[in-house]
Amino acid sequence: MELQKINDMPELLSIKEASQWATEYLNKNVTTSNIAYLIQYGRIRKIGNNGSTQVLKDDLVKYYKDQKKSRQEEWKEQLGEDLNWALSFEQYKEAETTKHVHRLHPYKGKFIPQLVEYFLDDHTDKFKKEVYFKPGDIVLDPFSGSGTTMVQACELGIHAVGVDVSAFNTMIGNCKVEKYNLADVQSEIIRISKALNKFIADSNAVEFEENLLQKLNVFNNKYFPVPEYKYKVKRKEIDEKTYGAEKEAEFLPIYNELVKKYKIKLRQEKEDTFLDKWYSQHIREEIEFVYNEIKKIENPKTKQIISLILSRTIRSCRATTHADLATLLEPVTTTYYCSKHGKICKPLFSIMKWWSTYSKDTVKRLGQFDKLRKNTFHTCLTGDSRNIDIIEQMNRVNPAFAELIEKQKIKGIFSSPPYVGLIDYHEQHAYAYDLFGFKRHDELEIGPLYKGRGREAKQSYIEGIIAVLNNTKKFLVDDYDIFLVANDKYNMYPTIAENAGMKIVNQYKRPVLNRTEKDKGAYAEIIFHLKEK
Repeated sequence: MELQKINDMPELLSIKEASQWATEYLNKNVTTSNIAYLIQYGRIRKIGNNGSTQVLKDDLVKYYKDQKKSRQEEWKEQLGEDLNWALSFEQYKEAETTKHVHRLHPYKGKFIPQLVEYFLDDHTDKFKKEVYFKPGDIVLDPFSGSGTTMVQACELGIHAVGVDVSAFNTMIGNCKVEKYNLADVQSEIIRISKALNKFIADSNAVEFEENLLQKLNVFNNKYFPVPEYKYKVKRKEIDEKTYGAEKEAEFLPIYNELVKKYKIKLRQEKEDTFLDKWYSQHIREEIEFVYNEIKKIENPKTKQIISLILSRTIRSCRATTHADLATLLEPVTTTYYCSKHGKICKPLFSIMKWWSTYSKDTVKRLGQFDKLRKNTFHTCLTGDSRNIDIIEQMNRVNPAFAELIEKQKIKGIFSSPPYVGLIDYHEQHAYAYDLFGFKRHDELEIGPLYKGRGREAKQSYIEGIIAVLNNTKKFLVDDYDIFLVANDKYNMYPTIAENAGMKIVNQYKRPVLNRTEKDKGAYAEIIFHLKEK
């Protein structure tokens, strides 16, 4: 009888045992951090405390069965049986899809490096039956964006040219593939950080934030205990919207009292620019302080990469909620209920935390990439791919590379053109344009969000992509290979290929699993393989 009772008891696993079990069950690496995440965000129950946390094996089985319930099957039902799941790269964790320099700066709409590598490397499989690029070849990305194609080409020993109409995008791409004196970069970061610390110490914002954090911790521990609160929300035992709003209103007087006590200025006098509107007064002053320190740097490469660190920092310091960071709504200057973290959160009052985090992260990532890169040419040019003379422009910045392009010609293209009516590429980095004083060329973007998706916008998009292909193929070898990644829901690319004197020889429809936006629904894109007609 006692034995029967024991057998009926649910099986408990430590976090380490749970990670081992899940790794075996899923046939892919599941870390203890992954299990801890499931507990923290209420996906599975937490059993025990004080360093002896356990989980129920039954909870794990149910969670992973629901996950496995095949997203593949569901997506194929919605998107069609021609969905090539092998190109989902679902076996890769986020740390691998954002490896080394790929995460030096946020960028909407970038493809993952594994996709680029798949078509650029020398492997073949049942889908990719030929090798299209080899070491020593040159690849072109006429919509370079954040420079993913250039970076992967650099890993593979392939020369790469990028072109982008956005000066800031060009800066991102070139920062990723540049070689640095890391000792100099580190030394300048230390100097600036010391100066920033001294600047902050002279402000009452430090004491204000310390007091605010203390009161927030007490409040959140009482009303939003981890992980019990999220677990109850997940199971609809708590109405998150109502409860969150109640507690937000309850904490607000405490916050307002502290703001008054320390004389904190939450908004700037004017809202003429992005930096004026989306940053508190104190943060704005810190940004200017650091930027002025960066201007003192003598080494131009060091100055550029540290400028990129500052840009990444200030993007994370905008006056917005954590949930709305990617899609800004209205500036937030008070404490608020945060659905992402399941507690009352606060606006930022200093850039120091993110500056320090991103400085360390950048140096680490540059070091990682330095061990992988090959000794090849990689340059992104600022210009309009519809009419740029690649050799002429390259000759101004890298004559040796220009000579190689002229002599050898470019083997092909791997690129992701803009999707019609989806993103305003200049506006997503408006803060950087304001700070660095780059000239904006929004009017030269192909298919921007602000032009919409009407008939005229689609026609303009088609004409724009055709012009890019017609211009760039002048620099390609005769037997070129062009790969364009597009979500062609309006069926524009057959027309584009035809009018560019090309034919679509193959297309690969892949599920996009690693989207950065809130929409996690079924989504696919097509990689079009084009050749001369």
